Amino acid sequence: MGVLANVSFSPSPFFLTGIPGLEAQHGWLSIPFFAMYMVAIVGNTLILAAVPVDSSLHEPMYLFLSMLAITEVGVSVSTLPTVMGILWFDAHEISLGGCLAQMFFIHTFSCMESGVLLAMSYDRYVAIYNPLRYTTILTLPRIVSMGLGITLKSVAFMAPLPFLLQHLPFCHANVLSHSYCLHSDLIQLPCADTTINSILGLSIVLASFGLDSLLIVFSYALILRTVLGIASKEGRLKALNTCASHICAVLLYYVPMIGVSVMHRAAKHASPIAHTLMSSAYLFVPPVLNPIIYSVKTKPIRNGIFHMIFSFLKVAILSSLSPGKISPVNGMVLRPSQTSS
Repeated sequence: MGVLANVSFSPSPFFLTGIPGLEAQHGWLSIPFFAMYMVAIVGNTLILAAVPVDSSLHEPMYLFLSMLAITEVGVSVSTLPTVMGILWFDAHEISLGGCLAQMFFIHTFSCMESGVLLAMSYDRYVAIYNPLRYTTILTLPRIVSMGLGITLKSVAFMAPLPFLLQHLPFCHANVLSHSYCLHSDLIQLPCADTTINSILGLSIVLASFGLDSLLIVFSYALILRTVLGIASKEGRLKALNTCASHICAVLLYYVPMIGVSVMHRAAKHASPIAHTLMSSAYLFVPPVLNPIIYSVKTKPIRNGIFHMIFSFLKVAILSSLSPGKISPVNGMVLRPSQTSS
C-alpha cells in the first residue's frame, strides 16, 4: 500500500508518442503542422477581431461564429505545446499535472465547440422559420447567456475527469499513444480499477456530444420542413444556402469524431499511424478549415476581415509618415494642436 501511495502521488513523467514510424522525419513534418496551427490560430483570431469592429457583423449568426472561433483557438493552443515540442525538440515527457491540465482543456474546448454548433443550428432555424423576429428572439443578452451556459456546462462535465485520475496509482510504463493527453488514453494506464472513470467518461460523451448531435439533426429536420414549405424554388435554395457553412462545420467536427470512435473499436489492429492520423484529423481539421469555409462562403465575414486589415494598414502607414496621431476610429490624422486640446 505504501508503494502504491507513493506511485499515486509522484508518478514518473508520461511519455507522449509522436508519429509512429516517422520519427526521423519529425523536422520536416513540423513544417505542415506549424502551418496548420498558424492557419487555425490566425484565421480564427481574424474572425474574432473582425466581428466587434465591423457593425455589419453585429448579428446573432456572427456572434455565434465568434464563439466557435474561440473554441477552435482554445483547442489549437491546448495541443500546440506538446505537438510542436515533440516535432521540434524531441520533448516527449510531460508531468502528471501538465498532462491532466492539457486533457481538461482539450476536452473542455471540444465540448464547448459541440455546444456552439448546436446553438448555431438553433440560430439557423430561427432565421429561416421566423426571419422577421430573428433579432428580437436572439438578442445580445440571450446570446451571451447561451455562451455562458455552454461554457459552464463544459467545465462542469470535464472537471471531475482530472480530479478522479490524479488519485489513481500509475505504476506501469506511462506511454501515451498521441502527442497530447486524452482521457481515453489516460484511463488505460492506472494499475487500479478505472470502472468509475470509464462510466463517467461514457456518460459525459452521451450527455454532451451525443445529445448535441441528436438535437442538431432534429434542428435540421425542422429547418428542412420549413424550407419545403417555401413556395418558390429560389426561396428554398436561398434558405438552404444560409446553412451551407454551418453544415460543413458540423460535418468537419462530427465525421472525424465518429471515425476515431470506429477506429478504436472496430480497427484496433490497424497501423498506429492510422490511429494517429485519424485523431489528428479530429483536432486539427475543424480549426483549420472552418475559418477558410466561413471566409469563402460568407461575404460579410470576408469583407469584414479585409476592411479590418486595410484599416490597420492605413493607420500604420499614416502613423509612420505623419508626426501627428492617428484616430483609431476613422484613421484621420490628428495634429499636435488637436491632440493637446
